[in-house]
Amino acid sequence: MTASHRSEGSGLRLLPWPGPNGQRCYLSTDAEEGGYLARLADDMEEAQLATAEEVLAHAVELLRSPGATPPGELRFCVRRLSEALRDALRVAESRGGRIA
Repeated sequence: MTASHRSEGSGLRLLPWPGPNGQRCYLSTDAEEGGYLARLADDMEEAQLATAEEVLAHAVELLRSPGATPPGELRFCVRRLSEALRDALRVAESRGGRIA
């Protein structure tokens, strides 16, 4: 089983945050509802997706007037977009791994 598919059918849930060294973190879950960490992960996923929506809306606004946007603001926005995309992909992978 590869690391990217470890959560499928194994009872392991990919958590929405990295470990201390940036590695993937998994939670062993037996119950459908889960415990405290599962609920915390659910809340974190929701916050990450909401943040992604906000960053995307900001990027759309910046793109409406590209000539008026300072380069530093564009770089900052691209950094936030890449972080939001990384988080959203992790959420998608985690949720996809939990589909029966």
